[in-house]
Amino acid sequence: MTLVVGTDEAGYGPNLGPLVVAATAWRLACAPERADAVLAAAGAAAADLWGDSKRIFRAGAGLGPLERGAMAALAAATGGVPARAAALAAALGGDHPLAAAPESAACGELPLPRVLAAAECRAVAADVASRLAAGGVALAAVRCRVIHPREFNRLLDAGLNKSDVLSQATLDLAAALAAQASEPVLVWCDRHGGRKRYATAVARAFATPLVEVLDETPARSAYRLASTGCRIEFCVGGEARLPVAVASMTAKYVRELWMAAFNDHWSALAPGLRATAGYPVDAIRWRREAAHVVGAAGIPWDDLWRRA
Repeated sequence: MTLVVGTDEAGYGPNLGPLVVAATAWRLACAPERADAVLAAAGAAAADLWGDSKRIFRAGAGLGPLERGAMAALAAATGGVPARAAALAAALGGDHPLAAAPESAACGELPLPRVLAAAECRAVAADVASRLAAGGVALAAVRCRVIHPREFNRLLDAGLNKSDVLSQATLDLAAALAAQASEPVLVWCDRHGGRKRYATAVARAFATPLVEVLDETPARSAYRLASTGCRIEFCVGGEARLPVAVASMTAKYVRELWMAAFNDHWSALAPGLRATAGYPVDAIRWRREAAHVVGAAGIPWDDLWRRA
């Protein structure tokens, strides 16, 4: 048996809205050496459902394909489909105490699923779980970490940079899932921008001083924990691997829910305020147009605007 953990993020670049990091855990009835091949076959069998979120969630395609994959993954792992976003957050591991944002209440009350029927999500989950099982694969867990601007900015003030924030959240999720395993563990992460060196971050998250560097090239950074044998990889194009792809879809889905709540919250206070996805150019437009209502609400910009 082998446990494979895949991680990815959504919202690394925007100024508005949260950075969302997700992780998925998969149990395989094979040795670690065969994990890539086994999961490649499983990914091919589920190619109609799961893939890189940038491919699944295309402009103009609507939320349906992304929701179908993310909800099916959650239902396959937990057996349930949450009825509201607050229940989704609880199923994914909940939020950090500092995660409160002005739109938090609105987001928690969002009814789910947004596009599909819950019965359809459960049926899709049962079908894909059966296909995975035929290949000796089971989706064991889906977890998520939502970092809102207030917490993000406080982490910057504490001495971290933007890449550090992402790596720390990613590896903390992976370490928590790995700690529950009795079998060998592989951790697969999408590369964090142009960063090549992660040994210090790995040592901190996994609470071990002995991290063997296996590879640090422009395409791949790989490490081995001397205490457990756990192998951790950061690869360019990591979304090509099924565990990373499903983490990517989960993170993107959760961020889309938060941004829907963000826009609903502020447009209710300022009718006519155009919605934003939070990315830099349009975020500047939104900040200019929303300045009066944000000021009237008494919300510090550090609670809304990620500084880097």
